Amino acid sequence: MNMHGIDCFARRLDRLPPAVWLALLGAAMWPHILWMARRMLDGSDDPLGIVALAALACVGWRHRGRLRHMPRPVWFCGALALVLLAGITWQALPPLLSTLLALLGFAAGMLSLLPGGVASVPVLGLAALSLPLMASLQFYAGYPLRLVAAELSRCLLLAAHHVERDGVALRVDGQLVLVDAACSGVQLVWLSYFTACATALLCGCGNAHFLRRLPAVGCLALTGNVLRNTALVALQADGKAVAAWLHEGIGLFTLALVCALVFRLMRARAPTAKTAPIAEFIAEQRS
Repeated sequence: MNMHGIDCFARRLDRLPPAVWLALLGAAMWPHILWMARRMLDGSDDPLGIVALAALACVGWRHRGRLRHMPRPVWFCGALALVLLAGITWQALPPLLSTLLALLGFAAGMLSLLPGGVASVPVLGLAALSLPLMASLQFYAGYPLRLVAAELSRCLLLAAHHVERDGVALRVDGQLVLVDAACSGVQLVWLSYFTACATALLCGCGNAHFLRRLPAVGCLALTGNVLRNTALVALQADGKAVAAWLHEGIGLFTLALVCALVFRLMRARAPTAKTAPIAEFIAEQRS
């Protein structure tokens, strides 16, 4: 092909709508898309990943007028490499890990088309959160999280009760209360990090701003879950069953409060060199 032919081919590529590039990536990861759809719809997992996928779509729609017609080479090469690796490892790796590679590749493809000012880490974070992983998180991380929640709740309850911990159960003044799977806080953690990624993209935060505040997001999620469990255990300590509406109400209130605090944390002013993000955040709440 001569130089004129190459130049004509490049001009034709430049006329392609940005959605075509993403559609090509999506077509290459069809086994992963099919697996995700089955996993989300068969009742074996909470379909929260759909919310993260919708957020990614909103990011693309929000910047639709500034999308590049030609992808940035570095990001698009990374996208091709990840999607290709996901296809090669589809039979060799667990579907969850192979699909993670495919989703990260798709996110890299999005970043190759998005304007340069869009932070890459929250986009990659939303892609990871798109996985149908709640059941897997509950299986692998549920018990350790319940153990931590039970122990920290025990420490808080000692101020007013005699409390002993036996595994993930608490004996409060002789009354046995189980910290069950729903109290692990897995969904609260997922929603906290989702709120962090979505807020960072909504407010135009940079990668450094986002990463500095990410550890505090985990602390807020853990603190909220421990306080929720402590309140529920204290209510059950007298041997009376807690009304379902009260149990659900405390959980929803805690979720709303933690997500609101994460939102405030992510959109807080960038700290000075001597100010830690969590210290700045606490100061904002007092003002």
